[in-house]
Amino acid sequence: MNDVKAVVLAQEYIKAHHTDMEFSVENVCNAVGYSRRQLDRLFQKHMSITLYEYINTVLLSESAAKLVDSDNTVIDVALDYHYQSHEGYTRSFAKRFSITPSEYRKHKIAIPIFTQHPANHYYILKEGQTMDATSICMVTPVNRPKRKLIYLTSRSATDYLSYCEEIGCDWEGLLNSIPEKFDTAALIDLPDFLHENGISKIASGVEVPLDYKKPLPDGYKIAELPECTMLYFQSEPYENPDDFGKYIGQVFKAIENYNFERYGYKYATSIAPTLNLGAEPEIGARIAIPVESIK
Repeated sequence: MNDVKAVVLAQEYIKAHHTDMEFSVENVCNAVGYSRRQLDRLFQKHMSITLYEYINTVLLSESAAKLVDSDNTVIDVALDYHYQSHEGYTRSFAKRFSITPSEYRKHKIAIPIFTQHPANHYYILKEGQTMDATSICMVTPVNRPKRKLIYLTSRSATDYLSYCEEIGCDWEGLLNSIPEKFDTAALIDLPDFLHENGISKIASGVEVPLDYKKPLPDGYKIAELPECTMLYFQSEPYENPDDFGKYIGQVFKAIENYNFERYGYKYATSIAPTLNLGAEPEIGARIAIPVESIK
């Protein structure tokens, strides 16, 4: 077994079993067949944190979702995620998210929820993937009202990988933690009126209602967007999670071949962002393009 495969197997075990009553670091090691020392070294190499730190980050992030989605007491949530006391859980939660569990439940502000991307996806992105010759792509128009865009710019990013290398990976979980968001966190192409000199057009962001007034995370900006139509291009679902790049590529190809004028649309990228919403096996890859009707 190669190093990356061992890390991916450990990640899969953690994702599937982290709420089991008997879950432990030792059980993860036994499931993969590596020692604690070996897995610590591999996680440090490929994830930049130790196995224990990875598990703790997963548990805290999953518990944050439980605080918002349930009426369970803080101590019950703590126990569900293997913390032995209210105090220990609160201390760990505050260290990770700079807010206590009780305050987070009350205010529901954006926090950097950890997104569990398999370790091998980094190498898949670097190497690229070949698209299949044929595919089906659905196109759905969605009318968007006036709204706001919360976004984080970059200096020189040109795609997802270079954006994460410059900014880091916390943006995805942080934006997805905003309950009011219209859709999942996206890599975006900024509209012309938000593109400033000295920054890239590539940013990350989510759309939120026009009346959104909560404090923004450090470094993030917010701007109003006009009413417009978004064309959602969506691939078929797929089975192998490692094929995400192929299906995102298929959607880009479908957009390239789509006859916008024939269906009464023209690009409106000057007034709203293009949203690359990524890919999930259950729903496929999705990209949303802002358009206007041709009069």
